[in-house]
Amino acid sequence: MVRVLITGMGGELGTRVANLLEGDDRVTDILGIDLFPPRRRIFRSEFHRVEPGDRRKAVRIVRDFDPEVVLHVGIFEPHSRTSPTEARLGTAASAVSVLGAAASCPSLKAIVVRSGIEVYGRRRGAPTVPDESCELDPTSPFGRSLAHVEQVAHDAGQVAGVPVTSLRLAPIVGPSIPSPLGRYLRLPFVAVDPLSELPFSLLHQEDACQAMVAAAWASHDGPLNVVGPGAVTATQAVLMGRRVPVPVIGPGWLLAAAAAEMLGAPLPPHSRELLTRGCTADGARARTVLELAPRTTHDVVTQLYRWHTVAHPVSSEAGTPA
Repeated sequence: MVRVLITGMGGELGTRVANLLEGDDRVTDILGIDLFPPRRRIFRSEFHRVEPGDRRKAVRIVRDFDPEVVLHVGIFEPHSRTSPTEARLGTAASAVSVLGAAASCPSLKAIVVRSGIEVYGRRRGAPTVPDESCELDPTSPFGRSLAHVEQVAHDAGQVAGVPVTSLRLAPIVGPSIPSPLGRYLRLPFVAVDPLSELPFSLLHQEDACQAMVAAAWASHDGPLNVVGPGAVTATQAVLMGRRVPVPVIGPGWLLAAAAAEMLGAPLPPHSRELLTRGCTADGARARTVLELAPRTTHDVVTQLYRWHTVAHPVSSEAGTPA
């Protein structure tokens, strides 16, 4: 019987993770914290609204709850629901306060943190399909934020003497998650770079949630790449969605980014990096450790363009949409 703390419970991923854990008899108590309230109904989870910078409140809540497992889903992606500056500061503050407090909890047994394959970076000469043994060399602000979270989690795990699983997720898109990449690819006209675009892999939002829950029980100590098998280029993805690819090179990206922002789809640096330099990783270890088979990248792209027909999974506890 386990007590689980979920950060970022107010987002699509955090709420869905809570729903999955609510259906697991091994979990006795679930407590979540976030800046935003849950996006879906929760049934036996307790939620506390906490500002990322309110360290005193976060520390008090975590220590009073004394979690056995911490699922740190509380990552703010730039232009997802917050500005780039708010995302960077919120991500850092949440990790330091929550994971630091968890390290002093006597019952703590495991930490799982959401990270991303952006931590490998896309510098010239970098491995095109990195595995978990590759050095971290982030080349975007979001990648650097994720690398910082991993370091904070590692330090907390060292203090507490517990395993830390860093889930390096491929860029997450799906029918309802507020993904800047997803919004951009659904524009009617999409800028692509015909000279340098390389393949990228994606991860469906449901597979990301399933990975978080599986990692809670795996007690794996170290990073795991979680990616949808296969890859597509930006042009291939755009054509799959029956959008119009617009070739853009060099300074033209400044105009393309400005136009996308005017249309409600700001393009953060890590998304532009993905479109032009690619972004993928070797997910074999995670498939073995977590015993998961994520949807292929091709399937993720297909579902992205059929988002209006996708139904939410149903909660087994109440028989209503999760």
